[in-house]
Amino acid sequence: MEMTVEQMIKSCNGILLCGDPSTVVRGGSIDSRRTKEGDLFVPLIGERSNGHGYIASAFAKGAVATLTQEHREMDDPDHCWIYVPDTQTALQEIAKDYRSQFSIPIIGITGSVGKTTTKEMVALALSAGENVMKTKGNFNSQVGLPITLFGLEPEHTAAVIEMGMSEFGEMSRLAEIAKPNYAIITNIGMSHIENLKTQKNIRNEKLHIMDYFDRKSVLFLNGDDPILSALIGFLPCKTIVYGTGYNAHYQAKRIVSEDKHTTYALQTPIQGRTVHLPALGKHNVLNSLAAIAVADYLGVNLDAVVEKIGQYVPPAMRQEIHEVNGITIIDDTYNASPDSIRSGLDVLQGLECRGRRVAVLADMLELGELSEQAHFDVGVAAAQAGVSVLVTVGKRAENIGKGAKSVNPSVLVCSQKDNEQAVKYLQHKLRPGDCVIVKGSRGMKTDEIVRGLLQHAVHEVSANQESEQTEEQQTESAQ
Repeated sequence: MEMTVEQMIKSCNGILLCGDPSTVVRGGSIDSRRTKEGDLFVPLIGERSNGHGYIASAFAKGAVATLTQEHREMDDPDHCWIYVPDTQTALQEIAKDYRSQFSIPIIGITGSVGKTTTKEMVALALSAGENVMKTKGNFNSQVGLPITLFGLEPEHTAAVIEMGMSEFGEMSRLAEIAKPNYAIITNIGMSHIENLKTQKNIRNEKLHIMDYFDRKSVLFLNGDDPILSALIGFLPCKTIVYGTGYNAHYQAKRIVSEDKHTTYALQTPIQGRTVHLPALGKHNVLNSLAAIAVADYLGVNLDAVVEKIGQYVPPAMRQEIHEVNGITIIDDTYNASPDSIRSGLDVLQGLECRGRRVAVLADMLELGELSEQAHFDVGVAAAQAGVSVLVTVGKRAENIGKGAKSVNPSVLVCSQKDNEQAVKYLQHKLRPGDCVIVKGSRGMKTDEIVRGLLQHAVHEVSANQESEQTEEQQTESAQ
């Protein structure tokens, strides 16, 4: 990033309180601890903290300018202070102006689940022929997306931008700032349904990602999602469909999963390839199809794209697979919704497993009045996926156990009130050969469970103890 304070003032209609307007800003920060030399610091006012109290810390880290909505006068010749009525809005306006300097493909990605994984795969596929900038971590919100855009540099030839929303009106604002000229909608699930009320509302909100499309823009849709596939032929832009069905322009056929890898036959509109994907689950097949479709449409060599997909490594806490003491642990703890838990269970079911399939599932949040039924249905899905041991964490998750028992009464269900109790239970119950998935909403911090299992030796049972455990399972199942 390179933008003068004077340019920023024009972008956000700010007032320079002090400092040199020709000062060059080379980045943006909303966290004084992560501020870098040459940054603009943006102090935000939240429910629990006020960033204005950290302006001095940001300057000490190298920030050259700050926005402020709490100061009307300032005497500081070494730094630029810019008054604005609202710092978040000003940040967005500056980012919008900065993005307008780039005439490159900007691929926006949204959906109820799978945004980050798809973003990583799209960036990887495009890297076969483009210099790609991508969203770091989950900087995909009203605040995070502007910071992401500040990462655009002159040498970039494409950008992959994750765009998340949870309220009405958010996607339209994100589209106004990022102005993606290509977009992917991965699926329509139940994430944030507490705020948006219905899946139709969720779909309609996500469609605002197209608000600033031009006549050359393209929307890539998951044709396997029934709510999205109903839109095919009724959208005001060119639409490319990916999936496993007959309606897909980019289709995956003959899907085979083994040894933590998936292989499938890819059919594009004009040619076919065999794809080797180092990940399990149909959802990951769909994510890779989206990536291949975008890269192929933008003219990247297909063979190089397929080769890149074969190098995929999952982001942290998103179906990362660990081995400890002969036990396979799937760390899928970043977040959870009914849809993403089903995807995780699909991965668990696809793993070669010498022992038991174990699911550790915590509360799912933001489901509103649908919460009880949603948790029960997840339990049904767990039992159908072959889970034989189910550990639930949290009050809401107790309904997951009830759902599992309704399908298979022999499932061993144990409810724990917190992560610490869950770790202690698992350390004594797991044995070599077991395969375990851990998942829950971000607020449940289920990554603590994974760390607990990785950091401590898992209790190994002898043949006699195993026999005792079988008797214990029968007793607990009866309860």
